[in-house]
Amino acid sequence: MADTVKYKPTDKLRNLVRDNSSLLMVMSRFGISSGFGEKSVDEVCCMHGVDVATFLAVANLISGKDNDHSSLSLSSLIGYLRRAHTYFLDYNLPTIRRRLIEALDCSGSDDVAFLILKFYDEYVTEVRKHMEYEDTVVFTYVDDLLQNRLGSGFTISVFSGKHNHIDVKLKELKDIVISYYPNKCNDMLNSVLFDIINCEQDLASHCNVEDMLFIPAVEELERRVREQGGCETVELPMTPIHQKLIS
Repeated sequence: MADTVKYKPTDKLRNLVRDNSSLLMVMSRFGISSGFGEKSVDEVCCMHGVDVATFLAVANLISGKDNDHSSLSLSSLIGYLRRAHTYFLDYNLPTIRRRLIEALDCSGSDDVAFLILKFYDEYVTEVRKHMEYEDTVVFTYVDDLLQNRLGSGFTISVFSGKHNHIDVKLKELKDIVISYYPNKCNDMLNSVLFDIINCEQDLASHCNVEDMLFIPAVEELERRVREQGGCETVELPMTPIHQKLIS
């Protein structure tokens, strides 16, 4: 059974990473570098200008521990989510594609190889639209809320009601490769499959952070801004993605 005791500000950060190595990615997305020695979570967050409550909320959630959104900083969390988007779109997903091309035999009439690449490219396009929508519409809406301005024609419930987990199709791709592509003891293909599995898990954790921390925190902020009679109503940019989502 997993240890559900929450990480605390006084815990040594190195102990958190030893407990769960995936927290290295959390650190990176908060802009925290390695080389922190024996310092506590609180000390390291202070050194890097990171809100410690937000860091711990994410670290505890990803590690399967008790967590809450009551004291986190939405500005800090949005910065974390934006950096995660940059990592997936600019580094991780393109790297997996390059490694897939190297591992698959695309030199002849292997239709399965081309179908796998086509499936992957369509998937990445979907992920890009999903994350760009969040970057340009959802986070802009929250930035306005933080300035006590209510958005017009949009609430976080619009987003949460149709927020799909973008890791699912990556799992399907993995299953397709395993089930239908002849491996022939291809170590390179096995290696990229592990990359896909890790990316799938990372995306699932990313979506959980949005569902269990970001969305509830925004709902609470919306409530407070309404009670205070938000000082201004603003129009959100109606991108084609936005129009499709709210239709």
